[in-house]
Formats: sequence, structure tokens, C-alpha cells
Amino acid sequence: MRFLIGLLAIALLIPVAWNMRHHLKPYQQQRIETFLHPEEDQRGAGYQILQSEIAVGSGGFWGKGFGKGSQNQLGFVPVRYSDFILAALAEEQGFIGVCVVLLLYLGLILRLVDNAQKAKDRAGMYVVMGVAAILGFHVLVNASMVIGYMPVTGIPLPLMSYGGSSIAFVFLALGMVMNVRLRRFVN
Repeated sequence: MRFLIGLLAIALLIPVAWNMRHHLKPYQQQRIETFLHPEEDQRGAGYQILQSEIAVGSGGFWGKGFGKGSQNQLGFVPVRYSDFILAALAEEQGFIGVCVVLLLYLGLILRLVDNAQKAKDRAGMYVVMGVAAILGFHVLVNASMVIGYMPVTGIPLPLMSYGGSSIAFVFLALGMVMNVRLRRFVN
């Protein structure tokens, strides 16, 4: 029943959102247009996503090999060490490499959910599930962004993307999870 209500709400909100597009500022409209049709501005706003998609596609099933990706090594993929690290990985290691990385992230998130279930109190459970949700969201958004299913947002891939604040957050969050896990043995 809740699913049907949610589906109905989404169906009713789509026309409202469509009519609201006229109230957006020009740069906001341009971002939406770039997301929907990146090929219209191949050398401007659509460049990042198109080069990312080319890199992912050129990797194929097995990839080109470590350090042998043409899009990545020749600098066509912008910010390949940060926002588009998954595109660089997909080109060099292929579909298999990306699947391995995504399975490792899935294992981490499942381990976090297991820690949340074993937490001593609700506060610990909420902390661990919050960390799991944030990490899962970051992985989902970054992977979707790289293949063109979501707009480019600048959300880094946890534990892989370059960036001091991202790494600091992930390490602090995982440290809090380990603290919750250790506290389950305290009386």
C-alpha cells in the first residue's frame, strides 16, 4: 500500500517539477540540459561526462591494463584522480575490475550493517547505519555519475578518490564504527 502511495506521489510531482523549470536560473537550466543532452555541448559543459563514458566504454570487459588507458593517460578524462577515478579504473581494469571494486564496497557496507545489528544500544546502531548510508550513497552517486545516469556532482568515491576532507571523513566515520563495535563488550 505504501508503495502505491509513493508511486502516486511521484506521478503527481513530475508535472509540477516540469512546470517549475521556468522558474530556474539560467545556470540551473543549463546544468539540467547538460545532464539530459551532454552531446549538445561536447567541448563545454558536456565534456566531462562524455569523456568519462568514452573511458568506461573503451575499457571493455577485461580493460586495457594498468597504466595503458588512452583516455586516462592522455588526460582526456578530467579530474581522473578525484571525481572520475572509477572511469579511469573502468578503462584500465575493465568491467571485471569495476565489479571487484563494487563488490568490495558491498562487503564493507554489509559489514557495517552487521555491526549495526550487533550494537549495544540504539545510538550506536544509528551511528553505524548513518555511516553505512553515507558511504553507500557516495558509491551509488559516483558510479552513476561516471556512467552518465546522474549529473556530475563532485561527490568522491570513498577510499579511492583524492581529497583530504573526503579521506578524513571516511577514516573518522570508520573509527566511530570501530568504537561502537568495541563498546558492545563493555558492561
